[in-house]
Amino acid sequence: MTGKYGNNGIAILFTEIIMYRSQLLLTTRKETPAEAEIVSHQLMLRAGLIHKLSSGLYTWLPLGLRVLQKIERVVRQEMNAIGCQEIMMPCVQPAELWHQTKRWEAYGNELLKIQDRHQREFCYAPTAEEVVTKTLQQLLSSYKQLPVTVYQITNKFRDEIRPRFGILRAREFIMKDAYSFHLSNDSLNETYQRMFKAYHRILDNLGLAFRAVSADGGNIGEGTSHEFQILADIGEDEILYNDAGTYAANVEIAAKAGLKAGDISPDGQGQLKSTRGIEVGHIFQLGDKYTAALNAAITDENGNRINMLMGCYGFGVSRVVAAAIEQHHDNKGIIWPSAIAPFAVIIIPIGFHQSAKVKKATERLYHQLQDSGIEVLLDDRQERPGMMFNEAELIGIPHRLVISDRGLSDKTVEYKSRKCDNSEHIDISDIEKIIRYID
Repeated sequence: MTGKYGNNGIAILFTEIIMYRSQLLLTTRKETPAEAEIVSHQLMLRAGLIHKLSSGLYTWLPLGLRVLQKIERVVRQEMNAIGCQEIMMPCVQPAELWHQTKRWEAYGNELLKIQDRHQREFCYAPTAEEVVTKTLQQLLSSYKQLPVTVYQITNKFRDEIRPRFGILRAREFIMKDAYSFHLSNDSLNETYQRMFKAYHRILDNLGLAFRAVSADGGNIGEGTSHEFQILADIGEDEILYNDAGTYAANVEIAAKAGLKAGDISPDGQGQLKSTRGIEVGHIFQLGDKYTAALNAAITDENGNRINMLMGCYGFGVSRVVAAAIEQHHDNKGIIWPSAIAPFAVIIIPIGFHQSAKVKKATERLYHQLQDSGIEVLLDDRQERPGMMFNEAELIGIPHRLVISDRGLSDKTVEYKSRKCDNSEHIDISDIEKIIRYID
């Protein structure tokens, strides 16, 4: 551990993280697991991102956790940028709140119900409308405190009758859920539109192709609702859209309007086409559905007590990992978008333990990239080059640098993008050019 000084002169202690492949808890597989039906599930198991504990329950291993944390970071940045405040609510919730909103039975068998030692009933949260409404009901009293939006990123649980497709339909999952509270519909609409745009920025920043579509609120909401669908052939949801980008809806909403693929778009902008998507986000306008049931009222400017209005905004952080793989892979493995890759670059030295020249050049380049803020994985194992190349492609690191005695004799390093089949040689002393390739 060493000390450095920031601009204010205060010493900042830090530990440099040395990430060598030999130290990384990563076990990859050549064979495709028999229980994995879809590509993302197969590759997440083969690439060592997750480990199955039991049906629908997975441990996130270091490589997979790094991807999750990248997604969480982007989500937090956008939530904070529009004024949301992060909180953390209990995962175990008292049944009485769910009885008050009449969802204890209405939610269905996916609600995991449990009892404590005193036979009091609880559930393991699949969502948090009841808890957040009760919390804000006790903290807010005046219209002057509105609007306010809170969010959390935490584990949720859904008692799936048949968990399948890995983390796409798991029992436990990681979700960002946000809730806004308002005095008026105008205020609710304003926050809803800000959240709508924030979700677009999140998915754009993650490097994913998606569509926002009109949707049904289901058993959560009753008002305006949109789903955010990452486009993928295995998606369980069918989407109708026009090329002009002026209409998109899930097939259930389109059917209610009497629309199907091949019909003219409601706004006249061309024919409706069909595609499939994986739902990773869903936003709702709830009105006073929960605040009325839980008596979450505030005093308005005229001194009257009125129920607050609510919005709800969910984003499936763990689902995004699988959806991204479904959208970005080839027959060799994962091709991570750079924003969520566990590492930006992997260095593969040929003869790291046999050649002092290769070892010195490798460590020098490794530290140069780290000092430039680039996340690097160094494969220091004594393995065959082909095996290391294949693993690098399986786990999907965007950029690969190969250092060898032959290359060093020409003062070059071999560079290959995960998206391309061909490689090229770059002057090893031209670190700025190497960084430009990686950026």
